[in-house]
Amino acid sequence: MGPQRQLLHSVIMGAPGSGKRTLALRITRRFQRKTLPSGDLIRDNMRRDTEIGVQAKTFMDHGKLIPADLVIRLLFQKLRNVTQDNWLLCGFPRTLAQVEALDGAHHVHLVMNLNVPFEVIRQLLEARWVHPTSGRVYNLGFNPPKWSHVDDKPEAHNKRMKEKGVLETFFATETNKIWPYMQAFLQTKVPLRHPKTQYSRRKYPCDQQDE
Repeated sequence: MGPQRQLLHSVIMGAPGSGKRTLALRITRRFQRKTLPSGDLIRDNMRRDTEIGVQAKTFMDHGKLIPADLVIRLLFQKLRNVTQDNWLLCGFPRTLAQVEALDGAHHVHLVMNLNVPFEVIRQLLEARWVHPTSGRVYNLGFNPPKWSHVDDKPEAHNKRMKEKGVLETFFATETNKIWPYMQAFLQTKVPLRHPKTQYSRRKYPCDQQDE
């Protein structure tokens, strides 16, 4: 009987527009893991008119944020079906309450934080973005989104993950510059889907030149 396969449960975090979903899709294509984007799961449940989907749509139709406990129920329901797989969460957790809930229910081995300069994100989004779950539209210059609590800021999440020794931060200005470093790092953690392609590990931080 061969050695037991070591699982890797991971999270990718970053500000809206930092490239989380793009990188998560690349990770899924390259590595043996299941990616669970919270926004996609919510939209899928809404399309199928599930109990959670109907509740989520009600909040969104009234211009309200989907409550943290509803998102937690949805993700945990999905995670129960992939306990023996490598998985990657994208877009969750967003708040400290969600961080604590995830930490209490599942062992997260790795948190990949995308540190992209605010000015770069602002330019990429052309000063306008739509909150993926509530549908609210914000202008980063004149109507920036307000954090519901000081502990909901990314700095609070990162501090908690750093204390646990699972935080890995990638600095760059675009996903194409982050990806080679992230891919090389992950090759030391999880099997490739196509092992013949290998990338050498490079020194952090990533190239910080603008596009």
